[in-house]
Amino acid sequence: MAIRHENHDPEAMAIDALGYIAEDPERLDRFLGVTGLDLSTLRAAASEPQFFVAVLDHLLSDEALLLSYAANRRLNPEAIALARKRLGGAHEFDA
Repeated sequence: MAIRHENHDPEAMAIDALGYIAEDPERLDRFLGVTGLDLSTLRAAASEPQFFVAVLDHLLSDEALLLSYAANRRLNPEAIALARKRLGGAHEFDA
């Protein structure tokens, strides 16, 4: 199967990425720990515009998670970075 390179709706990608993270309790616990959220505040946080940024930043900050998600979804990891860039705002990895 080919790896997809096309542009994706960044918000849809972030929602999908959150679903991927939530599929595994260890991944979800790490995400919650890093963001300071818990299961009771996750839904409210997801309604905030910067939440999508936080999800993609989380993926981009963990190479193993990034590569795992990209392989699982048959995406080029660069598509995730592009989606993050399209969401705008400061990124901790921007130089």
